[in-house]
Amino acid sequence: MEQALKSLISWWDVSGVDVPDIPVQSKRKPRPKIPLSNSTAESPRQSQATPVPEKPAPPAALELLKKVATLDDLKKVIQDFDAGEISDHARQAVFARGNPEADIMVIGEIPTRDEDIQGKPFVGKSGQFIDKVFGSIGLDQDTLYMTHVVNWCPPGGRNPSPDEIAKCLPFIQKHIELIKPKIIVLVGGISFSALTGRTGMMKNRGQWTSISIAGTEIPALPIYDPDILMRQPDLKKDSWMDMLSLREEIETVNTSS
Repeated sequence: MEQALKSLISWWDVSGVDVPDIPVQSKRKPRPKIPLSNSTAESPRQSQATPVPEKPAPPAALELLKKVATLDDLKKVIQDFDAGEISDHARQAVFARGNPEADIMVIGEIPTRDEDIQGKPFVGKSGQFIDKVFGSIGLDQDTLYMTHVVNWCPPGGRNPSPDEIAKCLPFIQKHIELIKPKIIVLVGGISFSALTGRTGMMKNRGQWTSISIAGTEIPALPIYDPDILMRQPDLKKDSWMDMLSLREEIETVNTSS
């Protein structure tokens, strides 16, 4: 490298180019080698790092549900369950409200901010609205049992991810098994998709389907979420038709029982 620089300066001088004096660096001294040792001592950078213990994976819901025999058992398991981000950011798990002996089980999507605060599903404005919807055919807290397919309010009220829904699905399936409803009302597209494996709430709304739980087929009616009905009042007529269909199914169930 030094010889090449000298040749280049000489060529510039011959060509008439004014060249300032350029100091030529001496040969770089070889970098001293770091002595290797057979000891297990870490390098300075490594020694500054504090090892972080791995967080053990939370027990799977199915494993925890093996010992669940009552609603109180289920509530305790859900309250203690580590569902990741949604349970980390929620104030509490939202379990249920209404009559556990009711024939009709209402399953919504996710808790709202009001529900996260109160620990009960379908409260606040959306709860008041859905109560009026069911009240139009004479149903109330004595004749309904209400819960959600996801028990925690996601951060910012966002929709739950497929993984988060999958974590919660065993809980709602066990919940249904314990309640043994004769009719299920699926409120909103998330609960409909989670429990039927199908999509397309708009085209399936008001169309009766069935859900198989512990070998029992239960008739289920998908209806709009109250938040959608409040934002789009034109859909209320569809909601009324759904309630008429529900009332007809109730009469059929009562007649056959």
